[in-house]
Amino acid sequence: MNRRSLLKTGGAALALGMIGAPTVLRAQAPTVKVGVLQPLTGNLAYNGTQARAGAKFAIDAINAAGGIKSMGGAKLEAVVADAQSRPDVAASAVDTLAQAGVCAFIGAQASSLGLASSQAAARYNLAQVFDIGTSEQIVERGLKNVFRFTPGVNKCTATALGNLKTLNDASGNTVKTAAIVYEDGPFGSGMAKLLNTELPKIGIEVVESISHPTPQRDFNNIVLRLRAAKPDIIIPSNYINEYTLFAMALRQQRMEVKAIYSILGGAASNIKFVRENNEAAQYVMDCNHWYDPRKEESKALAAKVAEAKIDLTYDVMVAYATIQLIGDALERAGKDDREAMIEALTTSTYDGSIMPYGPTKFVNGSNEGAQPVNTQIRGDKIELVFPKEFATAEAVFPMPARS
Repeated sequence: MNRRSLLKTGGAALALGMIGAPTVLRAQAPTVKVGVLQPLTGNLAYNGTQARAGAKFAIDAINAAGGIKSMGGAKLEAVVADAQSRPDVAASAVDTLAQAGVCAFIGAQASSLGLASSQAAARYNLAQVFDIGTSEQIVERGLKNVFRFTPGVNKCTATALGNLKTLNDASGNTVKTAAIVYEDGPFGSGMAKLLNTELPKIGIEVVESISHPTPQRDFNNIVLRLRAAKPDIIIPSNYINEYTLFAMALRQQRMEVKAIYSILGGAASNIKFVRENNEAAQYVMDCNHWYDPRKEESKALAAKVAEAKIDLTYDVMVAYATIQLIGDALERAGKDDREAMIEALTTSTYDGSIMPYGPTKFVNGSNEGAQPVNTQIRGDKIELVFPKEFATAEAVFPMPARS
């Protein structure tokens, strides 16, 4: 056999060997795209960045556990969009998410952003699961694509006032007057209106009610008004930057009150605020979103957050929980069709999230199973003081003098 024949024979044999050899083909698991719409730049960038991290932790956990089993182990894939802390950008970002083929999305850290994004999403029949968006306007528009997983202003205020009454009764009714300081957007304005109506019903007179825009850089004049009004308790409701500046102004002007009792305070349950403004933060109380620290997945999340060297904040917690909810909806729907997702969320009874919630029950887009908690800053920690079944400390009320 000459060289040319040998090459031909060898080549044919090689070809036959390649065709006949058994091969192992690993099918790639399908992916399901989930939108993450958060303010990654602008005034709310810290909160949005925290929320993006929470969403990633949840997606990683679901994928590591086998993905969406009813869809052949489909893996979740995040499509991230920046709302830039602006309602108009939040609305236009929905176009990007829809074109990318997301089945649903979470967002967007502020009521004004969420109002804009959910209205835009309605055009695409695209579900938005609100991680944070407390204004009741969100669930009063009759949009079937709106799913607010966390509690709104009405429930948070009712819980906060009930706990405040309990504390005040136990102290011998030391608090008789209050001042409200609030951001002038949908969230703060709605809460201030409610507080002005409800505080007198628990024996507390409102002696001052002061609004401010977001952003606001100077709170000295507001503190001067408070000093003139001499309230027993101050109730702030604003976002993290404004809350921090306000608390610093109170401390710098040495204003003494019997309590600083926040409702959805932007920094009042935030470890960054505690770390960077520890003196101003002491004994501040808040009624806000928080996870159930007893749950195993909560402990696992806390460990992951610590390993990643980021702050464990409620932004992380609620973003994680809303991805859990979407994962459960996909599991039950068995497909990533947008209409099927809306149906699965509408009928959800999910009770497996890290939050201290009962079974999910959406009524007009609001989760009736959601509940807030009360926290208090003590030393370098954020302690849970209500509900009692998983409190980590007893509340100190009224607060000691801080001069």
